[in-house]
Amino acid sequence: MNTDMTEPHLGTDAEQDSALRKLATAVQQRAPLDAATMLERESDETIAEVLNRLQPSFALRVMLRLPEHRRELVLSRVRDAVGNQITVNQRYDENSLGRLMEPAAAVFGMGVTVRQAIEKIRELVKEALFTYAYVIDDEGRLRGVVVMRDLLYTNPNDLLIHIMVENPFYFEPETSITEAMKAVVHRHYPAYPVCDGDGKLLGVVQGYMLFEEQAFEISAQPGRMVGVQKEERLATPWPVSLRFRHPWLQLNLVTAFLAAAVVGTFEDTIAQVVVLAAFLPVLAGQSGNTGCQALAVTLRGLTLGEFTNGMQRKVVMKEALLGLMNGLLVGVVAGAAMYLYASHSQSAEPWKLALVVLLAMIGACVASGVTGVLVPLTLKRLGADPATASSIFLTTATDVTSMGLFLSLAKLFVL
Repeated sequence: MNTDMTEPHLGTDAEQDSALRKLATAVQQRAPLDAATMLERESDETIAEVLNRLQPSFALRVMLRLPEHRRELVLSRVRDAVGNQITVNQRYDENSLGRLMEPAAAVFGMGVTVRQAIEKIRELVKEALFTYAYVIDDEGRLRGVVVMRDLLYTNPNDLLIHIMVENPFYFEPETSITEAMKAVVHRHYPAYPVCDGDGKLLGVVQGYMLFEEQAFEISAQPGRMVGVQKEERLATPWPVSLRFRHPWLQLNLVTAFLAAAVVGTFEDTIAQVVVLAAFLPVLAGQSGNTGCQALAVTLRGLTLGEFTNGMQRKVVMKEALLGLMNGLLVGVVAGAAMYLYASHSQSAEPWKLALVVLLAMIGACVASGVTGVLVPLTLKRLGADPATASSIFLTTATDVTSMGLFLSLAKLFVL
């Protein structure tokens, strides 16, 4: 009886172990980013079990690519080597290289010979994936980098210091990912050492991780403009997505009330000249698109580091000029449309209404173009992500400006 009861239990454990082994094998065969995406749909316990079956260095790379909220839940269940490194990484800013750092595996002292290094590397490759060996002094400062190929062509009795690349390029953990991307444009190394301010080796950052992170950052930018967190993926559970998105929708509702309040202030004006209501969406749409164009270019410039000293003022002036020209060209067409519509509706003084549309379109496009630059620059100056909900702030500013200007001019010229 006991045997009958325990056999199914053992079978279930065996099936679970087999399933985990197959999943771990499938994950191991993928790139870290693809592996993380594959694991996202699994439970936290399953993710941890799979990571614990992987080579520690590869498990760390997969772990670093999990969304922040999943990483926190899995952290306590993974092996110490991976968990401890994640804990170290979390000490650094979210957008810094310290978050992408992993331990340097092949690290040797200055008195180590080529033969000794090769013997040690044969053991290290069973536990870690690495490209270079690093030579440090007695105080842990990085002195040189050794390329694996050079170990094959060197006398085994030579010291590593005789074949190493001295004074190698390295990053500090506080370096932002954006700044790191600029620095590696002409340095296509597989991996980069990370050292502190005294030059002591802290770890390494894989080169492809920099490009993956930057590509992900750029892909997440449109979402952040409307309040979608960059941690949210297709596989993110709906309660987490709701928690990410809903606060921004509440903010958007408040700002929409602000725009509605502006329109409500001119309720008498709209009641007397009903044709104005038909052109409010036209004006808001055109000015909003103008602002979004300026916003997109500004965010791209911030991402690529194009805003040098004095560039901000030049960009603001450029967008103001573009807003003036675009507003004039679009305003002529919109003004003509207003004239025809007002005449057909037998409204009083259609030419004045056409003039109001023209002037309002010019003013709104100039204001929205300038706002499209100032919103992300202001957010950055305040220490916030320039892309975070920038579209929400921009939409509010353009709606209030365009509608307020349009109705104010109508009240001034027509009534």
